[in-house]
Amino acid sequence: MNGLHLIGDLGNCRCDPQRLIDSVSFKDKCINMVQASGLTVMDASFKQFDDSGFTGTVVLAESHLAIHTWPENNGLTLDVYVCNYSADNSTKAHHLFNTIIEYFEPKEVARHTIERGEHLLVEPLNDTIGFYIKANRQIGEWQTPFQKLAIYDTPQYGKIFRLDDYNMTSEREEFIYHENLIHPALTVHDAPRNVLIIGGGDGGSSEEALKHPSVERVTLVEIDADVIKIAKEHFQAVHNGVFDNPKLRIIIDDGIKFIRETREKFDLIALDLNDPIGPAAALYTTEFFQHCHQALSVEGLLTLHIGSPTAHPERVTELTQRLNGIFSIVRPYTMYIPLYGAQWALAVCSDRHDPKAFTTEEIEQRIKTRNIQQLQFYNGETHLGVFALPNFVRNLVADKNK
Repeated sequence: MNGLHLIGDLGNCRCDPQRLIDSVSFKDKCINMVQASGLTVMDASFKQFDDSGFTGTVVLAESHLAIHTWPENNGLTLDVYVCNYSADNSTKAHHLFNTIIEYFEPKEVARHTIERGEHLLVEPLNDTIGFYIKANRQIGEWQTPFQKLAIYDTPQYGKIFRLDDYNMTSEREEFIYHENLIHPALTVHDAPRNVLIIGGGDGGSSEEALKHPSVERVTLVEIDADVIKIAKEHFQAVHNGVFDNPKLRIIIDDGIKFIRETREKFDLIALDLNDPIGPAAALYTTEFFQHCHQALSVEGLLTLHIGSPTAHPERVTELTQRLNGIFSIVRPYTMYIPLYGAQWALAVCSDRHDPKAFTTEEIEQRIKTRNIQQLQFYNGETHLGVFALPNFVRNLVADKNK
């Protein structure tokens, strides 16, 4: 249902204090305000509290108004909602909202405007900051044994795939994350053949890995079969048919169990995972990283994301230190990922290969020799560029053991 929701927290009101106490007078005044705004009063009820403020509601033909005063705090809360299904009542709602604010003369006003009838995909980056993406509609929502999956159609990014209310991938900008997770590591390996991806059920990382002609097999270990099922149906633009590639082996299993039990050696292990919270935290432990190290070939590399340097600097530091204790070479790198709403940090880890030791020309030559096509982000200049760290990130990822 289309509508507009206006919410206000009013503080340090400079009006006559009696206005925060006298519900009888304000009820009549409020009805007049509603009518003057062009909205229609159907009913009104106000409750006066002893030696305190009042709560009032006005039922509108267009929806409702609610108010609660706290004279002891010299403030009040205000809630105006109008339905815009048969007509656009937004201007009337704003007029009423502003008229009431003027009546109480607050010095401080916290306003919140919510457009109802469209999906606002809000994602926190930490406890104090976050971002949002507007979606036209929800395509579907599923509860699996492991997590909640949802797909939304958005004007900016096309279809977005969300897991437990966090953005995972999208049709139009997935290349930023997937190309940076895979190519800075695989390109510096002389002839990668065997790749392991843990997570990554949308297929984006697998598709990027298989652009390298020497890769003979990609093993995708995904714990939730429904992620792959839904990706196959809805995210062709992300995986580009990789699930039909005979070089791709899909294993539905716990990544921790697989990496602990495998006897294979991999030239690249890419951890394409959720953030290290909840059950996923176990895939970011020192023990798990050690198992990954053991599963790498002599010249193998590990890549993973390690969080946002601005939203979770302590996470970036902690994960980098864990990796520094295991690998001889740990190279954090950063880029802005629009779908994640922040600057993001990843890391390439190895005992043999330093991705910063290559020149722009050497990377460009390898891309050309391998005939890697359809790269929207990665090239010789961006390879070096993402490893150019601002000073504050250098400080976060400095090896404390050196």
